[in-house]
Order: sequence, then structure tokens, then C-alpha cells
Amino acid sequence: MLRLSRRSFLAASAFLAARPAVADKPIGEDVDVIVIGAGAAGIAAARKLKSERMRVLVFEARDRIGGRCVTDTKTFGIPFDLGAHWIHNPDSNPVVTSANAKVDPAPRWQAVHIGSRPARDAEMEVFLAGQVRAQRALREPVKSKTDVPATRALPENLGAWRTEIEFLLGPYALGKELSEVSAAELVSAAERANDAFSAEGYGTLLARAATGLPIRTSKWVKQIGWEKGVMLETEDAIWFPRAAILTCSTNALIAPDINFVPPLPKRVKDAASFLALGSLDHIALDIPGNPLGLQKDDVVVEQANGPRTAALLANVSGTSLHVVTVGGNFGRELSAKGEQVMTDFAVEWLGSLFGTDVKRLVKKSAATRWNAERYVYGAMSAAGPGHGDARKVLHEPLNKVWLAGEALHETKWGTVEGAWESGERAAEGLAKYLHRQDAREQRPARKRKRYQ
Repeated sequence: MLRLSRRSFLAASAFLAARPAVADKPIGEDVDVIVIGAGAAGIAAARKLKSERMRVLVFEARDRIGGRCVTDTKTFGIPFDLGAHWIHNPDSNPVVTSANAKVDPAPRWQAVHIGSRPARDAEMEVFLAGQVRAQRALREPVKSKTDVPATRALPENLGAWRTEIEFLLGPYALGKELSEVSAAELVSAAERANDAFSAEGYGTLLARAATGLPIRTSKWVKQIGWEKGVMLETEDAIWFPRAAILTCSTNALIAPDINFVPPLPKRVKDAASFLALGSLDHIALDIPGNPLGLQKDDVVVEQANGPRTAALLANVSGTSLHVVTVGGNFGRELSAKGEQVMTDFAVEWLGSLFGTDVKRLVKKSAATRWNAERYVYGAMSAAGPGHGDARKVLHEPLNKVWLAGEALHETKWGTVEGAWESGERAAEGLAKYLHRQDAREQRPARKRKRYQ
């Protein structure tokens, strides 16, 4: 029989009396904190709570850990990062340091095609100069008194390269069109420099950092009661931890997967929608023998003349894996049509760049569809124009339920390290709160002075 503390017993009794519909389920074990979600934020939160001597459990709805940072080693027999792959700031990145991992610098250049031919040196100079001007413009404080879409901050003289530069800075980097992203958001973003790759896969590093944590996969939290205490309902039990940390994505927060009792406040739902996830997917092609003549981790883009464009990461970590990435509105539309349509586009697009029949070169393919991934519904967050302050709302705990995730980080939103730091910060704040609560309960009551 599971033992409940007096606090948990009282919380359980009150909740079951009010909602007898769940009274037929057994009560889960007594813990201090349950972390919901085993992505970067959840793993970091659990590690921090363990270091604070908290009794912690991690519930993950899917049958794997990692969230949007996961490595598939089965499909191709080599590591394929389904989500995050670019490791920002590797020297200080907490996932890299926690996993004690070896990483290799990512390339600092791009191979550019105009139609089926490589860009000439003079054309490359114009393109690179345009990128520098655009990036500098997006780092300048907004001159308007109100926040504006990021596209309005771009310089006018980008010429024939404007469409491609907008793709690289918007759909490819953020999963959203620049017209849907706050200009002030980009000004506040931390520098994402000195990128690196891991031959093992970014998700492999994150999974290693989770070693030893009490993670229970395929554990979907279907209901959260948060008004007075904390109640979590799973398929097999109801749980009454002292507190909880919820690390789901902003899109999942307002999806019907979790029933909140009472319903989430409107300000929380609005904040989540203002920080909605963009669309970014990978189409992986196994092309042995390097028939395209590319180097390890070459990045290939084109002078795009419309939204139907992508970026290629070739010979990933020296393997035969080629990953075509699509994002933004076009990527969302393509993903909605299914994996075969996505693969057909990738093959056709590569063929147009290299003037060859790529289809006959592909031995195996796979594609991610993050927008359709239950409990996620997208790639990474970015605030819409005028809504950068939405994060402040999500930082406010729902009584004893704290939120964490990449969307909550003020400067590293959209990154794995931002998710990690958000989870660590939530756990640190929650641990201090619980320690203070323990101290108050152990403090002897003062004797009241009697007055005649």
C-alpha cells in the first residue's frame, strides 16, 4: 500500500470529495514534485530538484524522452536528429557540459545556387553583404514607439536576394515568416554564435544528461487540478504532489490534450497563443557515394524567387545522410500533405539545384511532421509583433503549478539551451518555495499573550 503524507492525504480527500468521478482510481505515490514532460526543460528541472533533495518524478506522455530534441538511430542506422540539431554556444551549452560531449564546429558558410549553377564570386559577395546588413538591421532597436513585424526592420536594398534572406532569417531560423515575428523579439535575442554539431546527435546528448532520473514514459497527464492544491490524473492513477512543473509547448498548453480544473485563465491562454510555435521539418535522404560532390556538413541554399524553397545540410557529420529543411508557411502546408509529398519536394528541389535525377540516388528517406506530433504541435516559439511581454504571464505560477520551456526564456527562446535554463530556473524557484514552506511548518507556534 502506498503511504501518503498528512498533507497529501488532506489534499486527496478534498479533491476526491469534490470530484468523485476519479475516486475509483488508486492514488499514486507521495512525492514532492512531478515534472510533466521529459524534454530539455523537464530534464533540467528534475536534475535541479534532485540536487535540492526533493522527491521527484518525471511523467512523459510519449514512449521516449527528449521532447523536440531527439535522435533517431534506427531508420538509417546512423544518428538523425528529428528536431534540434544546431548546438548554439557549445562552450557554455548546459546540455553539452552535462553530457560531457565532444562536438565539432558547424560550417560558417553556405554553398549558394542560382538555378542549377553555383553562384559566382561576385554574386556571393552581394548575397553575403545583404545578409550582414539584414542581420545588423534586425539587431537595431525598433525606432517606432510600438513593436512592429520584423520585416519592417529589414533594409530596402537587398535586391534579388531579399526572398532568400527572409527565408534564412525567418522560416529556416525561426520556423515563422518574419512578418509574423516581433522586431523587438529579435533585438532581445541572445547571440547564437559558434554553432556546433554532435556526430552522436543532439538528442543523444540530452538523453545522456537524463541518466539516472526517475522518468516514466508513456505516462500521459490527462487532467491537472491546480486551484487549491495540485492533482494530476493519469490513465492508471491520481497523484497529489506538493507541486508540479509543466513543460509542454505553448501549442500543447492550449490544445485539448490536458484538461485543466478549473480552466486556464484567459490571460494564460492568450499568452501561449502569442508565443505560438512555428513550423520546421526535416526531410532526410540517404544518398550514398556523395554523387552531389558536397563536403561534410555543407549547407546549400538557393537564390529563391518564391516561398517554395528549403536548405540542405549535406553529408551530416560525414555520413551519407542529407537533410532538407523546410519551414514557415510553405513548410506547414507541405507537412500537412504528408511524408511522401514532402519527400517528392525534397528530391525535386535538389534535382533543380544540381541538374540531376536525385530520385535514383536516394536509397532511403524519412520526414518529420512536428505540427502533427501529439503533445507538441510545432517546432519552436517566437513572439508575434507586440507580444514579447507574454512570457511574463507564463512565468506566474498557477498556484503550485509552475511552467517552463523554451518559450519562457527571455533571450534564448526557440533553443534547447533556453528550454534547459527555463526548467532549471523553475525548479530552483519551486525548491526555495517548498523549503520555506517546510521551515514554516516546523517552526513552533508562538504563544499568544493573554489580555485581561
